[in-house]
Amino acid sequence: MSYRRPVPTIGDPSSAAERAAAPDAWALRDDLASLERVVGARRDIRRFRPDPVPDDVLTAVLTAGHRGPSVGHSQPWRFVVVTEAATRDAAALMADRCRLRQAAGMAEESARGLLDLRLEGIREAPLGIVVACDRRTPAAGVLGRATFPDADLWSCAAAIENIWLTARAHGLGLGWVTLFEPAELAELLGLPDGVETLGWLCLGWPDERPPEPGLERAGWSRRLPLDQVVMRERWTERDAPTSHLRAPEPAEVVAARDRSDDLLTVPGSLGVLDTVLDRVTALTAVDGRGTLVVAAADHGVTAYAISAFDPTVTADVARATREGTSMGAVAARAADLDVELIDAGIGCRRGDLVTTDALDEMAYAGLLALGRERGRALAGSGPVALGEVGVGNTTVAAALAAALLEVPAGEVVGRGSSADAAMIERKHDVVERALARVGRVSAADAVRRLGGGELAVLTGVVLGVAEAGGVAVLDGLATSVCALAAVRLEPAVAAHLVAGQRSREKAHALVLRELGLEPLLDLRIRAGEGVGAVLATGLLKDALELRRGVARTSRV
Repeated sequence: MSYRRPVPTIGDPSSAAERAAAPDAWALRDDLASLERVVGARRDIRRFRPDPVPDDVLTAVLTAGHRGPSVGHSQPWRFVVVTEAATRDAAALMADRCRLRQAAGMAEESARGLLDLRLEGIREAPLGIVVACDRRTPAAGVLGRATFPDADLWSCAAAIENIWLTARAHGLGLGWVTLFEPAELAELLGLPDGVETLGWLCLGWPDERPPEPGLERAGWSRRLPLDQVVMRERWTERDAPTSHLRAPEPAEVVAARDRSDDLLTVPGSLGVLDTVLDRVTALTAVDGRGTLVVAAADHGVTAYAISAFDPTVTADVARATREGTSMGAVAARAADLDVELIDAGIGCRRGDLVTTDALDEMAYAGLLALGRERGRALAGSGPVALGEVGVGNTTVAAALAAALLEVPAGEVVGRGSSADAAMIERKHDVVERALARVGRVSAADAVRRLGGGELAVLTGVVLGVAEAGGVAVLDGLATSVCALAAVRLEPAVAAHLVAGQRSREKAHALVLRELGLEPLLDLRIRAGEGVGAVLATGLLKDALELRRGVARTSRV
């Protein structure tokens, strides 16, 4: 039976099928030649006619600026239109003073060249427009500025370019003058604290029609060839990060998204799950029953009384996992997952982190290779959920997270299971001392020196799963920090990861953020053993079945 695709009455009416059939259909072909002429003919104008600019033309120019792109749709620009002669004269005097000061700091020949240039039309132009940026909203409160705090200024610069091109299309001239002390210009216009200027735009009918940019014509500089400013993939003066894995190609990612677009449901109806499904279905090995891999090991760091449980618990839980009666194994059975336990050092308490490395080089290499081999072998059988067993490994994982993230112990040490205040203090002290001992380390060295048997194995499992094109579903902090180490070793691993849950461990949210992953579950699970990963894998499998079974709309 065929259904019609639900088409929204507002917003984007196009379907994935339409976009796939004609990916260039959004082009404004009739306007391309005009756009190219306008961009190519943009000039920095300094000589103006005194004729007034009609109000409707000024409105069109300012509207174009207001349609500029802004980070987080914050629209931080404010346009101060200046027509009073007294204000223009004061601004021109400021610009003249700054030009002379700048020339005084240059070599004689460059200074003479600067003074010969006509760098302002402030007095002549009938209109001045000062673009100001209202920065009073804290950067953390604007989407996109928490990471790039100056993105609001870039948004205002983009608005200026819109103004400039629209002015040129109307036959107006525009000159951008930045020869000001920002505080002086702000005081002249009465700008409040927290509002910054981006200079003065001179706007009017041009009394010059330069065939090329003024500074280029004056011999100040020349436009560089395009091939000198375009780089591929990364800055060419730096070696590329080495990765031997292949992330999904763009065509595979888009095809996966296209397949979900014709479902009889609202796009994005599954929220975070939809985002995860679009990504993992682009991989080659996502179908199948799936496996819970549990790696288990003991840790020498327990000698510092950083765990509320006797180290023998590791062996008990591992045995129950083999017998199918541990929390992780029972959860896996309910989710129809196979279970594989890897003994990564049960009963073998190697280095204590504080005075000695967790693993020697031979042990680390062997455990990493074992995990890698098992990951490759299991990836073709469906999602691989990760679990771990190891008394004391929340301290170990916190130390490893601190080393990889380069943050102090206080940002990563959490309660673990059943810890009291005194135990938390001991954990903090152990992590601080371990970090001081190893200093700054690579990802591989961090796992070897601060990790342990199960963390080395799980790092290898993640790498192996990714190499085979599979999906690794993470559990708590320990598995997630292994995934972070794997990503540092092979960047393309990131495309193969799913954050099953966010645990209560303090560092877990930091690690997931570094991985760029949003967890499917946030239930404050402390169980370990892969329980959270198993629950999330069951959810992932159900969602895949949901996509397969839901009716599809006709591709029109």
